[in-house]
Amino acid sequence: MKRLAQISALALIASAASAQAETLTISWWGYNGDKLNANIIEPFKAQCGCDVVFETGNNADRLGKLQARGNKGVDVIFLTDAYSQIGVEAGTFQKFDASKVPNIENIYEIARDPQGGFGPAYTVGRIGVVYDSATVAPITKWDDLWREDLAGKISLPGITTTAGPMFVVQAGTHAGVDAYADSDGAFEAVKAIEPNVAKNYNTGSEMVNLISTGEAFVTMTQDFTLKSLKEAVPTMTWADLDDGDIAVLNTVNIPTGAENPELAYQFINFLLSDEVQQKQAEEGVDAPINTNVKLSDEQAAMWTYGADAIAALNTMDYAKMNANKSDWIDRWNEIFGM
Repeated sequence: MKRLAQISALALIASAASAQAETLTISWWGYNGDKLNANIIEPFKAQCGCDVVFETGNNADRLGKLQARGNKGVDVIFLTDAYSQIGVEAGTFQKFDASKVPNIENIYEIARDPQGGFGPAYTVGRIGVVYDSATVAPITKWDDLWREDLAGKISLPGITTTAGPMFVVQAGTHAGVDAYADSDGAFEAVKAIEPNVAKNYNTGSEMVNLISTGEAFVTMTQDFTLKSLKEAVPTMTWADLDDGDIAVLNTVNIPTGAENPELAYQFINFLLSDEVQQKQAEEGVDAPINTNVKLSDEQAAMWTYGADAIAALNTMDYAKMNANKSDWIDRWNEIFGM
């Protein structure tokens, strides 16, 4: 009986410890979920002794849900910089204490404090054009997307995705106008490309599926999808655009209502570590922002890798973009029947 009592007592202690384990709630896209789980989540759980749960979805949906809950229910949120800027302006995120993230000293300067004190970027990527070189003539500039031979072959990002408003900016350039100052001119160009668009996509997995099934042969996307695109269709090729790709920073922020902010800081530090950044880059998940990551030429070809590559990217004015976004969404939906 004494032995059974001891066993029961130990079981109760273990149960209590389990019940008291902290839980980190992460909001992210869920793309490349298996690799993210293997490279980040399971190793972090082993390190922190905590549980991890997720919310998944696109930027707009996840940010909207967080704000609807009074900035509660999430400890760390992954967003592209266009959407985290919305959160910054709305007071959604805590001020960030960089002293709690030692690994921030090992990342490129551009990523350490991109939005004035609300958290770092964990990757710097590029948004550009990818096409099936087996069926489509080379694409060498943004204007090529309006070519007649691309009728019904393009999948554009939906207007509520990260890249959607960026396409409106490019459409303005195609029309010879500043999209922020002349939305009418920009959307004339958007209307002109509509015959070339097979379907808009709202998630990375949806876009890859459209390419893999042959519903589309050209897309505008971020570089982290390139590996999956090439696995689906080996002849998918990143276009070398004369007028350059677009820079995109993916940020990590801690909401004002986070229940476990200290655990969030631990996680962000882990995310920026040499080991995680190296693994993520090697396996085609994210471009490295850690300056200690070393890649082969073949591995580096997938990414915006190194100081020179980062400096060559075009940037967006997110303040102007966000100010115009509501109007652009309405105009976009009129054209594409959303």
